[in-house]
Amino acid sequence: MFMPRVKFHTLGCKVNQYETEAMEELFLHAGYDLAAEQESADVYVINTCTVTHASDAKSRQQIRKMKRENPNAIVAVVGCYAQVAPEVLEAMEGVDIVLGTKGRRRLPALVEAVKETGKQQIAVEDLNQESAFDTLQIETEQFLTRATIKIQEGCDMFCSYCIIPYARGHIASRPLASIVKEADGLAKKGFREIVLTGIHVASYGKDAHRAPGAPRQDLCDVIEAVAAIPGIDRIRLSSIEPRWVTPEKLQRLKATGKLCPHFHLSLQSGSDTILEKMNRHYTTAVYAQKIAEIRDVFPLAGITTDVIVGFPEEGEKEFLETMTFTERIGFSRMHIFPYSKRQGTPAALFTGQVDPAVKKERAARLGEQEERLRYAFMDRMIGHTLEVLTEEKPDTAGRYCGYSGNYQRVALLSQDHAKTATDVSEAKAVAVLPNRIYAVQILRREGDVLVGVPVER
Repeated sequence: MFMPRVKFHTLGCKVNQYETEAMEELFLHAGYDLAAEQESADVYVINTCTVTHASDAKSRQQIRKMKRENPNAIVAVVGCYAQVAPEVLEAMEGVDIVLGTKGRRRLPALVEAVKETGKQQIAVEDLNQESAFDTLQIETEQFLTRATIKIQEGCDMFCSYCIIPYARGHIASRPLASIVKEADGLAKKGFREIVLTGIHVASYGKDAHRAPGAPRQDLCDVIEAVAAIPGIDRIRLSSIEPRWVTPEKLQRLKATGKLCPHFHLSLQSGSDTILEKMNRHYTTAVYAQKIAEIRDVFPLAGITTDVIVGFPEEGEKEFLETMTFTERIGFSRMHIFPYSKRQGTPAALFTGQVDPAVKKERAARLGEQEERLRYAFMDRMIGHTLEVLTEEKPDTAGRYCGYSGNYQRVALLSQDHAKTATDVSEAKAVAVLPNRIYAVQILRREGDVLVGVPVER
């Protein structure tokens, strides 16, 4: 029996990756097979990103590549770029379907409409209208050990550099019962860790319109509900806003006993002048206070962040303020981005645009600091015991690896490695299996990986 094949290409964030997996399931239920990487397909779906102009260009490049792979295939362009620039994609040769960031459950039906009519299908909704959470759910396996659940959509922050509120619309929170149902199903399949993700996760429950009589719930309520599910041992958060953090919330999170001590708090700049121009709604003093509050409750917490360099009117003074502040915080990892002018955002019209060569040089300087801070944090873990969830397959050295709660890559030394061990701690190693949580005493760092031995709890 012939079964049409579909192939996906995903650009951008973890939310996009989750949504792609959910759309794959829609096609599987509709009678499609997923094409292997080396195979051509009958339908191609490009799940786009529009954070930068480079993201837009990569999306267009992928459209052309897929059309070359099979000129007779149906090409569907979905996601953020499709939402903000549908007219560009509609006019692009080879594009059969343009679908934004809402209503992706319609995608298989839109493909059938193209087959039947031969006509291009444009399905981009007006995001200015308030709407409920557009539920996409994953029922089949993702990774053996860790699964992602999207709990929230949209953003109302309107940072001056960011196109995402225009691409994703207003805040919409997934009903708590729906989240718990998906998490419970994943737990029954053997997943030990759940990652809660969204466009602006900390805004969960802050929808402008709720159903009459519906209780106001927040991110803490979600975490506590998922933590109560048997079989779920760890919960990890995607990026959160600094202002969401309070001592009371941190105590609630700690009380679950399951929240991973890893917090990604976007900084974007260590200069108060630039933060104000970015419309970030906090100062460096507030940010530092939130970090102190986290470390008071979670002393070994991994703190990761995003930093933009070369924002309009960022001079050497403001850049050095960022360097000084990031040094002071001591991040475990930083993601560094040269500012990219994004048409449709206020910052694109700001004066004082920074020369690309200067942005590149500043990114390199901050990158050198990032590596030093990252290794310093890893070195501080030596001698500590971290909880590590092992993954499906061993590495090239035959060691099972996984991530600690504070998001450090750890290789575990098992009994097999202990046979030739000279270190007394290594000689006490136990058998290591996949998809298990071990208390691991960290012995040393090997580049970007910590090496440790499982110990009795």
